[in-house]
Amino acid sequence: MKTLVLGATTNKDRYAYKAIHSLIGKSHQVVAIGAKQGKALDIPIETEKIDFHNIHTVTLYLNPTHQREYYDYIISLKPRRVIFNPGTENPEFYTLLDENNIQYEIGCTLVLLATDQY
Repeated sequence: MKTLVLGATTNKDRYAYKAIHSLIGKSHQVVAIGAKQGKALDIPIETEKIDFHNIHTVTLYLNPTHQREYYDYIISLKPRRVIFNPGTENPEFYTLLDENNIQYEIGCTLVLLATDQY
């Protein structure tokens, strides 16, 4: 199962970084997009909207204002679901996802992984 971490960072204290660490620890395939290029563990952080294939889940670490520029991109990836982590809740985007038959979940990727609900 491949996950796109959107809002990725090289900062080990940020939740997006911790999510990448946990996803890898649970043997998930991870790709990442962030504001700055770098690496989170061994995962390259891209700054462009790469046409990734077979994305199962997009987990968001961007506030709703910054999500807007990614609406069409995320929908074009046709993920099975989008996870809105705490602070990323976005009713406007929920509507677009519903219209495109993409499931979404309001939750915490770290908690979902820790409780084997991912």
